Amino acid sequence: MALKVIGSGFGRTGTMSMKEALGVLGLGPCHHMLEVMENPAQLPHWKAIAAGEKVDWSDVFEGYNSQVDWPGAHVWHETSIAFPDARVIHTERPEDAWWESFNNTIGKFFAVASDLELPPHVSDVFKTMKGWFLEETFSDFRDRDSAIAAYRRNNEKVRDTIPAERLLVFHVADGWEPLCRFLELPVPETGFPHRHPKKEFWEHFGGEPE
Repeated sequence: MALKVIGSGFGRTGTMSMKEALGVLGLGPCHHMLEVMENPAQLPHWKAIAAGEKVDWSDVFEGYNSQVDWPGAHVWHETSIAFPDARVIHTERPEDAWWESFNNTIGKFFAVASDLELPPHVSDVFKTMKGWFLEETFSDFRDRDSAIAAYRRNNEKVRDTIPAERLLVFHVADGWEPLCRFLELPVPETGFPHRHPKKEFWEHFGGEPE
């Protein structure tokens, strides 16, 4: 299956809201980190990618019409080449707001994951992800300035790489109008979803650790 939408934005830029929004627009199923956590058959693909092996991207995203969030967001350049007709949606939020959210969710999780009692599959997922995209993306994911610099680099690289007519830089606070205009789809009557606050994030792991 060929992806129709590629999400290039970092986690904590509204990717869970985007996953739900794309489903409302008929562009689901949408691949997200939750898909890897909940579907053990996904992990071998990402272990191969993390090991630098060549993969068939159609196999990796078999059954999905769209993708947002890590780990797919780490390979947006490769998938934009593999799926040349896909449109690229780059979710962003102000740097300080992104850092605050990232540091209190994904960053904190990776810092303490080895001490948490996680199901074996979930533990394996995050060991793979930490040893791969987290280390490749951030020189120090717990340092504010270093993390924001990595965030800024990715934002700039997407803008510099993807042709303007193929790219939407999107803030989920802007709602349906710019997204539907870009995708050439009618605006739904329902409100734009706003999902995955800090509490909801930690519920996936049994609550936030002290």
